[in-house]
Amino acid sequence: MKENELSYQARVHHLVQLIKESGKTVALTGAGASTESGIPDFRSQDSGLWNQVDPQKSVSIRALKKDPQSFYRFNFQWWDVCLQAKPNACHHSLARLEEQGWLLGVITQNIDGLHQRAGSQRVWEVHGHLRSCHCLHCGRMFDLARLKVEYHCTCGGLLRPDVVLFGDAMPEDYYTAEQVLSGCQLLLVIGSSLQVQPVAGLPRLARRVVIINHDPTPWDESAELVFRESAGQVLADVVKQLGNNTGPYYTG
Repeated sequence: MKENELSYQARVHHLVQLIKESGKTVALTGAGASTESGIPDFRSQDSGLWNQVDPQKSVSIRALKKDPQSFYRFNFQWWDVCLQAKPNACHHSLARLEEQGWLLGVITQNIDGLHQRAGSQRVWEVHGHLRSCHCLHCGRMFDLARLKVEYHCTCGGLLRPDVVLFGDAMPEDYYTAEQVLSGCQLLLVIGSSLQVQPVAGLPRLARRVVIINHDPTPWDESAELVFRESAGQVLADVVKQLGNNTGPYYTG
């Protein structure tokens, strides 16, 4: 019997054993980690945001420069959802795993900041974040809230959010994440379709991969375990089974 044909409880037990045996465990999270907080995902087969709009026309640097007013009107519809959301069991469980020393940190494709709000200390935001914006002309930084009332800098330059838009280069956090994965023995891929490059290639840097995602991913066949269940449920059960034990990164 293949590991992924085992019962849910058997797979959770195996995952706990993999975490205990791993000297370096990292999490990689995508939009599916935040859907339980009410934030829509992007690529699910039924309700993904990119099934409804063309991101090149609505969430690209080209769209911003062409029509800033339309760009911000559209994007604040879901940015506001992100900013008002609260961490769910997935975020809290990952923060707990880090606190207990079982998890080095979280590499996230999400821009919602929910990992930090849940208490995670080591987070690499490979698609940026919604905390700030900056001027494309002079580089001056502002709080993101400024974009609600004005999308030009005091110098007259156009302001852009500190998120990775279609057409952008990857931020420094992405290259740091590649370094973080050096020697990674176990990568927990949570709520990511693993379809967006270059992040989709990160699992190749880990010795073992576990997938927790409702929809299939390109890495399912080579993964040690695959869960189609709720990420919040799986990770909460992992935390429960680990109990008060501490891992290799525990600092007390």
